[in-house]
Amino acid sequence: MNRVLSLMGLVTAAILASTGSALATEKVELKSVHMCCDGCAEEVATILGKVEGVSDVTTDKKAKSATFTASDVRTAQKALDALAEGGFHGDSGKDKGFAFKDDSGVKAGKVKTLTVTGFHNSCGGCVKSFRETIKDVKGVAGDNAKSKVTTAQVTGEFDAAELVKSLNAAGFHVKVK
Repeated sequence: MNRVLSLMGLVTAAILASTGSALATEKVELKSVHMCCDGCAEEVATILGKVEGVSDVTTDKKAKSATFTASDVRTAQKALDALAEGGFHGDSGKDKGFAFKDDSGVKAGKVKTLTVTGFHNSCGGCVKSFRETIKDVKGVAGDNAKSKVTTAQVTGEFDAAELVKSLNAAGFHVKVK
């Protein structure tokens, strides 16, 4: 009788554990992700699809959004880290236990030149989006961004942190050199 009760206890624990992990999934919606073309949207989907524990990936180029299901919060963070490594940034909402890390290395203050690197830049549309974003930063005079090159120098007299903040808001994850 004790064996049967022990076995039933183990089975019950296994069922509860599997149900608990199913309930622990995280539905993630990222907004403001850079997606100027189908290629960008496909790249976001490809990056997310390679993260173990991520499923149900969808991208919406027009809405500049991506959604996916992660097996848990840790996996959701791994997915965001993978997107950042690919040069993408987005808004994951607040207080979810996962977010894009501020790993740009930028320091606030006026600069005349800033080199940003690591951002997604696969086509002329990416360059156009990059330029449209930085022109709104007070004091930016120009840049040398080129298609398929993930490093660019921005010139003028502007706040470096504001530039990075603007690029992140436009869906570009950057680091400064």
